[in-house]
Amino acid sequence: MKLHPAQAHRLRIERYVAPDSIDEALAALAASDGRARLIAGGTDLLLEMGRGQRPDLETLIDLTRVAGLDEIALVGEAIEVGATVTHGRVASSSLVVEHALPLAQACLEIASPQLRNRATVVGNVVTASPANDTISPLRALGTTLVIASLSGHREAPLTGFHTGVRQINLEPDEMVLGLRVRAMRPSERGVFVKLGLRKAQAISVIHMTIVLDFAGPTIRAASIALGSVAPTIIEAARAQVFLVGRELDPPTIEEASRLVAGAASPIDDIRASAGYRSEQLAVLSRRAFESLASSTERDAWPRRVVTLAGTSGGRYPTGPSHATATDAVTPITANVNGAQMTAPTGRGTLLDWLRDGAGLTGSKEGCAEGECGACTVFLDGMAVMSCLVPAGRGHGAEIVTIEGLAGAEGLHPLQQAFLDQGAVQCGFCIPGFIMSGAKLLEDEFRPTVEDIKAALSGNLCRCTGYYKIMAAVEQASSAGPQFHEHQPTSTGQRAQVG
Repeated sequence: MKLHPAQAHRLRIERYVAPDSIDEALAALAASDGRARLIAGGTDLLLEMGRGQRPDLETLIDLTRVAGLDEIALVGEAIEVGATVTHGRVASSSLVVEHALPLAQACLEIASPQLRNRATVVGNVVTASPANDTISPLRALGTTLVIASLSGHREAPLTGFHTGVRQINLEPDEMVLGLRVRAMRPSERGVFVKLGLRKAQAISVIHMTIVLDFAGPTIRAASIALGSVAPTIIEAARAQVFLVGRELDPPTIEEASRLVAGAASPIDDIRASAGYRSEQLAVLSRRAFESLASSTERDAWPRRVVTLAGTSGGRYPTGPSHATATDAVTPITANVNGAQMTAPTGRGTLLDWLRDGAGLTGSKEGCAEGECGACTVFLDGMAVMSCLVPAGRGHGAEIVTIEGLAGAEGLHPLQQAFLDQGAVQCGFCIPGFIMSGAKLLEDEFRPTVEDIKAALSGNLCRCTGYYKIMAAVEQASSAGPQFHEHQPTSTGQRAQVG
C-alpha cells in the first residue's frame, strides 16, 4: 500500500555526532563545509528536515553530552544561561524567576512540558523566528551572546543579531555558547504577555515584554520588545520615550498602549490578520501596564512549575562515556525498561528506533511533530516527545516506554486507574497520557487539578473530553510515595534486536 505524502517519513539523518567537549564540537562544525548543524533539542530542525526543507544537511552535532553548557548562574549583574539549558530548566529556576521574571514567564508559555525538556533558550534565539517567545524578554533585558569558533571567542549584543526571518549574524563555523541576561534591578518590574490560539502548544499570534524602571511612582526607563508583528523582534521606541518621567496612571497607560500598537507592522497569515494583531497589541499592552502598575505581574505564577523532569532536574548525563557518533547502520545500545537493548539506528527518530528497531510499539505516532504527545517516553529521567529526538541520542541513554511502566507486582497504579475510571477510550493516545501522568506522580505525590492540567497539556485526545483521564490521575495519586518504589518491567528478552 502506498502512503499518502503526508504520512510518509522523509526524515533522514545521515550522521549524528555527540561530542563531549566544545573543541570537538567546533572542530566537527568547521570540517562540515556548511553541511552540519549544532543542536541541543533540535525540535524545530527535525521538523524542517522531515519536511524536506534541509536537503543539504548531512550531520547533526548534539551538544547535550558536553559538560558545563547546562548551567544557569548569577555572575555579577548578569544571569548566564548555557547553550543546552532548556526552557523547562529556566521556568523552574528560582534564580530566573526572581531576577528575570519575563524570561521565566516566556519559557513556561512555550509548547508543553515534554518539549520544554528538550528545546533550549539558545536554540530559540538561533532559530530566529519572530514568533519565538523568549526573544522578546531577552531583548528587553539587554542580553549579550557569547559566541565561539576555533579562532576564539567574541561577544555580541542580541540587538542586531537577527537580520530577518530565520536570518542571523553568525558565521558557519561559530556556535553560541550561551547568553548573558541582565538581571533586573530591585527598582524594576517586568512582564511577558502572549496571545495564542490555545493555552498550550500554541505559536504566538503576538507576544511582548515590558520592563519598567521606577524611581518611586515615576518611570525613569522603559524597555518594550514586540514579537510576531515584524520580520524580527522590534522595540516600541515612541512608547519607551513617552513613558519616561511619567507615572503609570490610566491616561498614561492608554496613550502608551496606543503607541505600542502603532510601533508594529504586522502581516496577515494563517494565525491572524494584520488588523487583529494591531488591535490586540493595544489590548495586551494595556493589560501588561495595568499589572505592572498594580504590582500583580507575579500573581499568576504557579505554585509549582510542572516540568515532568523527574529527579534529574532537567540535566542530561555528560562526559566522555556518553560521547558517540552514529550513521544509518551503526547499532544503538541503550538501557530500555531496565535492560540493555541493541538495535540498528536507521536514519530517523528515537520513536522510529523504539518501534521499528527495538520492536516496542506501545509509543504511538499521532502527529510526528510534537503536538499530540502519543509518543511520550522517559529519556534519562525526563518525559520527552520521542518523535522529535534523533535516534542517535538514545545511545547510552536510560529509556522507559509504556511497556516498562508496569512493575513486577502488576500494573502501574495509574494504568489501573485508567481502567477503573474508563479513561482508555480508543486507546491510541493513552500510552502518552499515562507516561505524562506517571511522571507527574513521580514528581508530586499530591498534584492539584492545575498540576494535572499542566502535566497533560502536551497530550491530545481526539475521542472526547479529558475528565476521566484527570480523574484517573487523581485516583492514582492516592498511592502517594509508592510511585518512587515502583520498578519498571525488564525487557531483557529483547536485549538483541534486528
